[in-house]
Amino acid sequence: MSEAPAATSVRPRRRASDLRIEQQPGFVLHSYAWRETSLIVEAFTRDFGRVALVARGAKRPTSQFRGLLAPFSPLALAWSGRSEIKSLVRAEWLGGLAPLRGDGLLAAFYLNELLVRLLPRGDSHPALFASYFQTLRALAHDDGGRGAALRGFELDLLRDMGYAPALDHGVDGAPIEPGRWYRIDAQQGLVPVDDDARGGADALCVRGASILALAQRDLSQPQAAADSKLLLRQLIRYHLNGQPLNTRRILQDLRRLETELP
Repeated sequence: MSEAPAATSVRPRRRASDLRIEQQPGFVLHSYAWRETSLIVEAFTRDFGRVALVARGAKRPTSQFRGLLAPFSPLALAWSGRSEIKSLVRAEWLGGLAPLRGDGLLAAFYLNELLVRLLPRGDSHPALFASYFQTLRALAHDDGGRGAALRGFELDLLRDMGYAPALDHGVDGAPIEPGRWYRIDAQQGLVPVDDDARGGADALCVRGASILALAQRDLSQPQAAADSKLLLRQLIRYHLNGQPLNTRRILQDLRRLETELP
């Protein structure tokens, strides 16, 4: 091993190959205009997590990126650069996912917003990337399993970031009891409560049986599905500092519009 350079030495220059990533599986989460012809792309990649990429000239009719940088398309990405925002060099469509439509498409945008809002840039999350891919596949099929798919992804996201509470025991260390109620504390975990203490305005409580069902990812029972949604949304809301999600607001507006139509 060579000796460390002296303080007066010139730092060695890094090779261009050290700064370039090739054939990285990824998805576009969000993009926005940059200057007249370019885009800034927020992408979720298998080995590098969330990355910001500048796609120069992407809005030109002759750009190699034309039609490729859309959300939910499996891509192989190549980029280079040292700064936080890298330069997108190439994007290749990989295929393998059915198109998303209707409620499935809106739910997929919800996943993307969660990742943009909660996931720091530059942290590798390969297991979460696999969960995202599988969730998109589930959302493409209207077979009644979309709710369970969303709950599974929300749980995977919270766990990968260290935000999910233990689902097998409460804060007192005792195992979760199916017949007992538990209050959701985003910082501590699941707090067991007595039946007569769960009616407070700030006490968001779920059944122990539903918590165990979520741990086993078995949301076939309507009560378990409803309680799991309540639990996970409460945790997500806390870590968003109470800021609303745009996709959820859009969904609420659409539902309201449907009820008002003749």
